[in-house]
Amino acid sequence: MKKTMGIALVLVLAIAYYGFGQTGAMPDGFVRINGGTFTMGSPANEPGRDSDEVQHQVTVSSFYMGKYEVTQKEYREVMGTNPSFLFKVDNLPVEGVSWYDAIEYCNKRSQKEGLTPAYTIDKSRKDPNNNSDEDDVKWDDVKWVVTWNRNANGYRLPMEAEWEYACRAGTTTAYNTGASITNNTGWIKDNRIFSTQEVGRKPANAWGLYDMHGNVCEWCWEWYAAYPSGAQTNPVGASSGAERVYRGGSWFNMAQHVRSATRISRRPTYGDSNLGFRVARNVQ
Repeated sequence: MKKTMGIALVLVLAIAYYGFGQTGAMPDGFVRINGGTFTMGSPANEPGRDSDEVQHQVTVSSFYMGKYEVTQKEYREVMGTNPSFLFKVDNLPVEGVSWYDAIEYCNKRSQKEGLTPAYTIDKSRKDPNNNSDEDDVKWDDVKWVVTWNRNANGYRLPMEAEWEYACRAGTTTAYNTGASITNNTGWIKDNRIFSTQEVGRKPANAWGLYDMHGNVCEWCWEWYAAYPSGAQTNPVGASSGAERVYRGGSWFNMAQHVRSATRISRRPTYGDSNLGFRVARNVQ
C-alpha cells in the first residue's frame, strides 16, 4: 500500500511540474488572452472617431496580459522609486512614467524573477530610428536603442494590436461596455473624480481585465504611424518614428478619448499624471 501511495504521489508531482510549472503556468495577476482575429480601428460613423483609426483585420497570437495597471507599490518594489506626480498611494496606478521608464521596469522585473528580459537597452548610442529631433515639440534627448527579443519569456509592453484586442474582449462597439461608458464602468473626466483611482475598483471586461477604459493611459511598444491597409499578423508597427503610442485614456479624458480604438502618442521621454502602463508576457 505504501509503495502504491508513493508512486501516486510521484505521478501527482510530475503532473504538477510539467503541467503547471513556471514555463507553462499563467503568472499571478495575469489573464491569458487567447489569440484570434479581429477588426482593429473604428467604423466611420463612431462618435469621436479620429482619422488614424482606419479599420483593418489583425490576427494576434495568445499572450498574457496584466489584470491591472502597474501600481505604485509594484513599481517601487522593482525600481526603488515612485515617479508619480500627484497621487502617491500604493494601490493607485503608477503615473509620471516615460516609455523608457516602462521598458526598464519590464527588464528589471524580469531579472528579479529569473526570467529572460524582453529588451536589450543600449544607452551608449543614439537610436537612428528615433526621429524626434525633427520637431522641437517632440524632442527626445535620451534616444536609447531598444531592441525586442520576441521569444523572451520576460515582461514587456503590449503591442498596440494586442492592447486593442484585449480591451475589446470580443466587442465591436466603441467601448467594451457597449456604445457608451458610464460612471459605473470607467474612471474618466466625466466622473468628476479628477484623480487616479485604486486599480480594479470598476468591473473587469469580459476577459477579466480592469481599467482598460480610463484611470491612466497605458504605454504600448510601437512607434506611432498610420495603420497599414491590409490584413496583419502580430504587427509591431513602424521601424522608426518620433512618438510612441499609448492607449486607453485616463481620468483626465472625456469619454470619446477612452474608446477601444482611440490612439494617442507622445515622445518616449514624456511623463504625466495621467500616463502609466500595464505589462504583458508571451505564452510559453
